[in-house]
Amino acid sequence: MEIITRNAAATKKLGQNFAKKILNQKKQKGAVVVALEGDLGAGKTTFLQGFAKGLGIKEKITSPTFVILKRFQLFDCKRYPKNYKNFFHIDCYRLTKPEELFDIGWRKIIYNPENIVAIEWSEKIKKIMPRGALKVKSQFIHPELGRRVDKKTRKLTIGK
Repeated sequence: MEIITRNAAATKKLGQNFAKKILNQKKQKGAVVVALEGDLGAGKTTFLQGFAKGLGIKEKITSPTFVILKRFQLFDCKRYPKNYKNFFHIDCYRLTKPEELFDIGWRKIIYNPENIVAIEWSEKIKKIMPRGALKVKSQFIHPELGRRVDKKTRKLTIGK
């Protein structure tokens, strides 16, 4: 599925709606993993700000570029079933090899079905990415020409 957003607010709204769909889906064997790809500034964090809001997170979402991982607790919300307890936001931009994630408990995080995990720069850890991860690719485009020139208009491709 490809969606064009014309500004940051629309990108956040898309993320928010995507999170609501995830919260209402049937629980799976491991964590729900959302793998984000795209150029620097292409809207990955903007999408996740809306995504976190859709999960009910009130804190400000910034990319954990220097700390690599941030964890947020998901509280029981009457609007959604209580399937998930944690949201992990991981940024792989500074990693030199995928195995560095093992030091922060990668396996424990992705195998826990109570977790939702969003990974920015997921292309850097392809070889350890779990099967079934939901992919969100973000890129700048010029809406009329389909070229990558507009810093506000983005094409987001969502799929497996």
